[in-house]
Amino acid sequence: MDQFRTPLFDAVKYHVKRNAVPLQIPGHKHGNGLVEYKEFVGENVLRMDLNQTRGIDIIWDPTSVITEAEKLLAETFQASAAYFLINGTTSGVQTMIMSTCKPGDQIILPRNVHKSIFNALILSGAKPVYVLPEISSELGIVLSITESNLRIVVEKNPTAKAVLAINPSYYGVTSNLKSIVEAAHHNGMPVLVDEAHGTHMHFHDHFPVSAMEAGADISAVSLHKTGGSMTQSSALLIGNSGIDPLYIKQVLNLAYTTSPSYILLCSLDVARKQLATRGRQILDQLLELLKWSREEINKIGGYFAPDKVFFEESGNFSFDETKLLINVRKIGLTGYEVEEMLARDYNILIELADMYNILAITGLGERKEYLEALINALTDIARHTDRSEIKKIDAIQFNPEIVMQPREAFYSPKRSVPLEQCAGEISGEMIMVYPPGIPLVSMGEVITHEIIEYVKQLKLEKCTLQGTSDPCVNFVMVLDR
Repeated sequence: MDQFRTPLFDAVKYHVKRNAVPLQIPGHKHGNGLVEYKEFVGENVLRMDLNQTRGIDIIWDPTSVITEAEKLLAETFQASAAYFLINGTTSGVQTMIMSTCKPGDQIILPRNVHKSIFNALILSGAKPVYVLPEISSELGIVLSITESNLRIVVEKNPTAKAVLAINPSYYGVTSNLKSIVEAAHHNGMPVLVDEAHGTHMHFHDHFPVSAMEAGADISAVSLHKTGGSMTQSSALLIGNSGIDPLYIKQVLNLAYTTSPSYILLCSLDVARKQLATRGRQILDQLLELLKWSREEINKIGGYFAPDKVFFEESGNFSFDETKLLINVRKIGLTGYEVEEMLARDYNILIELADMYNILAITGLGERKEYLEALINALTDIARHTDRSEIKKIDAIQFNPEIVMQPREAFYSPKRSVPLEQCAGEISGEMIMVYPPGIPLVSMGEVITHEIIEYVKQLKLEKCTLQGTSDPCVNFVMVLDR
């Protein structure tokens, strides 16, 4: 197929130039009813805000330009089918699980999954069986699961309906995905991949293997994160397995809006074209820029920016080098403190901070001046900071006892209890540090004294805790037994 084509974008541009009389929704009528907004974002954006207009196709039942655009996307990723998503990868993750698991079915997944996957468990009624990931004591982060740990869980749960993997994690760490796919398929289990942070990995052989290349059955990719499209636009990719793409589409339609944004859809069409025709060239330049950046950061002293080689030494993991992970433990500050200083004193916004690290996400639109600003700021911070090593909170992963499945716990009566009095209670909500949005405890799991003490320490460090009805996490909703 001609990957230089953008069938959906071309159709929408035609309607903008056509300037038809808009006796249909949306009610702002080309921005005439939203003048202040139009003056800032421009008229074309509001003229692209169409709704089921003749000639631009319908996302939940496409027959023309959206169908063509999705076929181009599928070919780009070597998938058998692809579907546009315009409410983020969350809907893709939910569709993957609901397409393979019915209420009561087991699904094997890492403990360090995103909150959207826990929400999918509630919607689907599937029962989670967790594989504990490894931890890096040097960096203080959760890495990923290993093939050997997965095989043990698969053998103990032979009736599980699917295996879910993350490729890569928020930090950029990946498992040996090919081996995981082989192990799951050997036991007749399809592999679903949350590839929210790995869209770009398919387009350059320096990166870890992508889900479609590894033989996964379904993957959800956030093109808006690392593929160049606009925020909230993603895609669902179907591999060359026995799962019926038409059934997956039926499940996806349960979550689709009937009022899609053609602004977001067009950004997917154009981002696909760019990745297919220029992706490797752009990523070549980005990788060179990041190699230089890591070398400069590691020269400063007190910081450590690991590369792919660091993670591959054990043989179990790899690393997406577009994630600029910087360990700050030896500089005498926490990652939270460095993140705050970068924003307050240097006007630099980074993606994530934890106790020992900061994480900068780089992308297709990266500029050397952005990374120079970061390097200069880190140099200045190091110059004015005591170099004593921070040792406050060890990296901990919790694997609480599951007393009730997420769906049942969600619909059960609850009561509010002070955090300090929650030991032994069954959680009725999630408690998680965001980002990355990985629950310390989830619905239906027993809250332990260790979890309470860890949450209290995180609060002292002013970490962003989410998931609870009480935004301050002084109280937690527990099941009313």
